[in-house]
Amino acid sequence: MSEASAARWQDDLHLIVDAAKQAGQVALGYFNQAPEVWWKNEGRSPVSAADFAANETLEAVLRAARPDYGWLSEETDDDEQRLSRSTLFIIDPIDGTRAFIGGLNLWCVSVAVVHDGRPVAGVLYAPALNELYEATASSVARKNGEVITVSAPQQGTSRFAIAEDVLAGFPDELRTRIERVKHVPSLAYRIAMVADGRIDGTFVKRNSHDWDLAAADLILERAGGRLVDLAGRDVIYNRPRVSHDELCAASHSELNDLITRTVRR
Repeated sequence: MSEASAARWQDDLHLIVDAAKQAGQVALGYFNQAPEVWWKNEGRSPVSAADFAANETLEAVLRAARPDYGWLSEETDDDEQRLSRSTLFIIDPIDGTRAFIGGLNLWCVSVAVVHDGRPVAGVLYAPALNELYEATASSVARKNGEVITVSAPQQGTSRFAIAEDVLAGFPDELRTRIERVKHVPSLAYRIAMVADGRIDGTFVKRNSHDWDLAAADLILERAGGRLVDLAGRDVIYNRPRVSHDELCAASHSELNDLITRTVRR
């Protein structure tokens, strides 16, 4: 990466960190205050007044600062003009809305800058936990200013966030090597837990979206891990279809390979 590109993404990181903090504080004002809730996707997904308020804050700050960037947010109607932009913001104003509504603190604001299909700057801000994760494509990953790295490869069991029905389908010899982690409702935050070494990996069921993944993907990559599809390929963003098939995020390639091979069978 050229010095000019690295400097550009670093500038973008400063911008999105500031925007995420502003949006996080807006959302925090609704937390445990019984915000109004609606249901979308035929009643499968909740969205709250806090999601919309945080989204408005992000849109006001970011689109004014980078009017030439495209825009993709969970809480904004999709505009296919984004497909003509090489660089865009990918936003989830509150990742983990169910947790937010339920009074659990495991939710975060997710903001990424994506260039030519891959994230180049990303931030996850969890205001109820006072945690800020950030990275650029040319920097280390940090949590509250401190460098983070994934867990080291090890013998024995791996701590893995995985659905019980998926784990139940694994062969016995693999199932005994996995210590299942209690469900974490925010997918972005779950991937951040892999990045900072608290867990070794997570399996992502079909139908995650660009906004769930982009910022966390970059943070994990810069911490030494990787998010891949079942063929072992990087996730590509800003396609016409913004949902994804099964994915695996892990601290090292051997663990990714082991899980993806098993699911493919």
